Amino acid sequence: MEWIESKEAIRDFLKKYKAAIFVVAVGILLLTIPTAEEKEVPMAAVQTRETEETDLEKKLEQLLSQMEGAGKVRVLLTEAKGKEIIFQKDETASRNGDSANSKAETVVITDQSRNQSGLIRRTDPPAYLGAVVLCQGADRATVRLAIVDAIATATGLSSDKISVWKMK
Repeated sequence: MEWIESKEAIRDFLKKYKAAIFVVAVGILLLTIPTAEEKEVPMAAVQTRETEETDLEKKLEQLLSQMEGAGKVRVLLTEAKGKEIIFQKDETASRNGDSANSKAETVVITDQSRNQSGLIRRTDPPAYLGAVVLCQGADRATVRLAIVDAIATATGLSSDKISVWKMK
């Protein structure tokens, strides 16, 4: 008897809340469908950072090799932190009696092809820890001093964080 009563109770419940159950089931189904926005961005970010890092090193190598007496040059830069992108945020604050609420949302812009991206407020350049330079002309003090000065100007490093060594 209890089994029949509970079966009828379940049937009545399903009839009464049929629409709500249908909406919940459709919602769960939609949540399980993958979207086009689910892309692996970190790999692209890593590749971009490595490219930027080697680009600066290559540019410095090309520039320093043009310096009189330097000869062939190799540069290694170490980063404290990479380039940082700061996005614009909309911030709202409200106060109710003794409690205060604040909310911050990133500003999103949409282009013509409906791609969304954050509005970039500013881009901070990378911060460097140090530099090692190998060059053929490092046995001359004037060449070493000129290289240290050029690296310090390009990266913002102090001269004590730059090492210049003779290349074999």
